Amino acid sequence: MGARIAKIEKHARTLRAWQLALLRFAVSLDNADRLAVLRIAAEIDRGGSRHDKPDFRFFRNTSAELCAAILPPNASRVAVLHQFVAQIDDERLKRAFAAALEINQSKTRSAAKPARRGKSLWRGLSSRSGHALQEKI
Repeated sequence: MGARIAKIEKHARTLRAWQLALLRFAVSLDNADRLAVLRIAAEIDRGGSRHDKPDFRFFRNTSAELCAAILPPNASRVAVLHQFVAQIDDERLKRAFAAALEINQSKTRSAAKPARRGKSLWRGLSSRSGHALQEKI
């Protein structure tokens, strides 16, 4: 069972490396970074085996599509980028991609700005003057 967990963790690290390589390419637009994305994608498609599996090219095809969408972004390719960003689990990575690709994400309430509570927060509670603790003081 330990070997299976190690294999899953290795696959997760490889996927993370692929996502980070895509982010690096989105920021730099450098051909060397694009080639790094394609190299990692080929490794994922091989599934860790030393032999190429010509019938499985999901990550290579996806990488090529994403890299093409990143270079000259237009209306038809923005949908590809939105879909990719929506599938990212890590919120920090998702925000980094959205910023690098200048994609507007649906705004969620920020943790930095708490909700406005107003006076309705205390509605229905008795005042402190009515409590026994207040009378002892």
